[in-house]
Order: sequence, then structure tokens, then C-alpha cells
Amino acid sequence: MVSALWGAPLIRVCSSPLSSPSVRLVSRLSSQSSALSQSGGGATSAASTEARSRALRRRWCPAGTMLLVLVSLLSCLLPSSEAKVYSRCELARVLQDFGLDGYRGYSLADWVCLAYFASGFNTAAVDHEADGSTNNGIFQISSRRWCRNLTPNGPNMCRLYCSDLLNPNLKDTVICAMKITQEPQGLGSWEAWRHHCQGKDLTDWVDGCDF
Repeated sequence: MVSALWGAPLIRVCSSPLSSPSVRLVSRLSSQSSALSQSGGGATSAASTEARSRALRRRWCPAGTMLLVLVSLLSCLLPSSEAKVYSRCELARVLQDFGLDGYRGYSLADWVCLAYFASGFNTAAVDHEADGSTNNGIFQISSRRWCRNLTPNGPNMCRLYCSDLLNPNLKDTVICAMKITQEPQGLGSWEAWRHHCQGKDLTDWVDGCDF
């Protein structure tokens, strides 16, 4: 009877590799309990074994449970950093919907050009600098001033984590980019825009796109 109580249910509850020592120990205790019952050891010995087994279950199972919880939390964080590479016109439509066309005097083509030369339209692009800072997302926004990464020493002017800038829906990215553009340099804050977009005919960047 005791063996039936301590067999399969424990294996189902504590089936992770971390709990296997407890399963073996509980099995030995069950065998001892069964032998004692058969030899007249009585209900007291069986009850004692049951108490010890319950204590072991409480001791070993939480470790496996904690590991499962940790893995679940990590899996919830991963989808936010899945890459999306926009097409030219797809990005132009999204940025227009966010109100960037004409924002601070810059055309939609300026923003599309910037995104291409900054990241190749890749929302998950991350560039690591020698000082430990990172440039993040489709506009390669720097952690030195604008977001917080694993070395949170910067002012974090956009009040967000750098990982938020990797989200394919671009909401946080656009809000932060608009804040950067309010600086005196405007889009000149981006080296990619200064070198590849400023002063050039940018009509091809939105040519053929339906709005």
C-alpha cells in the first residue's frame, strides 16, 4: 500500500532531472516502509516514512519548478527581439502613419533613407561599440544618451530599455527618434543621414509607394 502511495505520483510531480536523486531516495524509503509493514513494524513506521517523503518532495520539487519558471520568463522576452526587415514602401507607410512625414521639416524620404543606411531596414540590428555602448534598432539609436542597456550609465533620455527599440512595431523607436530630432542638430544627429541623405535628391526612396 505504501509503495502505491509513493510511486508514480512522485515521478509525475518531480520529473525534472534536478529531482531524480529525491525520486531514488523516496523509492528506497518506500521499500523500507513496505518491508517494515510486512514484518509488523506497524503504522508508526509507515507514517514516519510518509512524513520524511513529503519533506523531500517539498525540498526537491521547487528547484525544478524554479527552473521551469525561469525558462518561461526568458521565452516571453525573446519574441520582442525577433528581427523584421521592412521593405522600402512598407516602412514608408508605417512611418507616415506615425506622423513622421514633415516632422521638424524632414520629409518621409529623409526617414526612409536614414533607416536604410543606419540598419538596412532591420528592426533587430544592434551595433556594439568599444566603450560598451550599443546602437539599436532600425534607426540605430545610441545607448550613450537615449536608452538603457546592460551598462546603465547613460542619461536614458527616451526613458526606455534599448531592447524596446528592437520591437518590430516601431512605436517606441519612432517616439524616441522624434525626441532626438528635437535636438538642435535634428536628423544631423545621425552620421548615416549626414553622409548619405543630407542635401541629396531623395525622391526615389518613396517613389512608387502607395499611401
